[in-house]
Amino acid sequence: MDDIALFPLHTVLFPGGLLPLRIFETRYVDMIGACMRQDVSFGVVLIGEGDESSAQVKFAAVGTAARIVDFQSQPDGLLGLLCRGERRFRVQQRRQQGDGLNRATVEWLEDAPLTPLHAQYQPLVEVLRKVMARLANIARFIEPNYEDASWVSHRLAELLPLEGAWQQRLLEIDDPNVRLALLAPLIETGRPAAG
Repeated sequence: MDDIALFPLHTVLFPGGLLPLRIFETRYVDMIGACMRQDVSFGVVLIGEGDESSAQVKFAAVGTAARIVDFQSQPDGLLGLLCRGERRFRVQQRRQQGDGLNRATVEWLEDAPLTPLHAQYQPLVEVLRKVMARLANIARFIEPNYEDASWVSHRLAELLPLEGAWQQRLLEIDDPNVRLALLAPLIETGRPAAG
């Protein structure tokens, strides 16, 4: 178990996914500075109630560690970041610092080993390849693995226009082929699978 800083957001970050952020609150500027100095990640968790600036915010118990891969000052003076999702974690115990920054003791969740895609999901790979080709401006930060069911299912889950609660449900699934079974009907029909 490790102690990490948390950044509650109205978005779900998946392992291997990219998350652009604009930072302006002092507690998060300080958090980012500490992460960069110590070369550590911070945790992104989906907000259930409240918002990013709330002192008291309810958030999901499962999140993803985010590592800063690029940063620059924005014309408006804010700090612009690009983060990549790493490992998933489960919050065991949370606390709040005096400056309002949330921290948590987390248990790291096991990543699925490299999992080949079932043959029935191969058409999803072609859909994903077409979408990824349009993301050329951020391609250098993406490490594609179209043979791995985890990577494919995570990219589809973040790219489809799903509600946060649905994305959270997909993040919490350990088996990537189960995740793909839920995603496939969305691509085929545009509606979530029952269940």
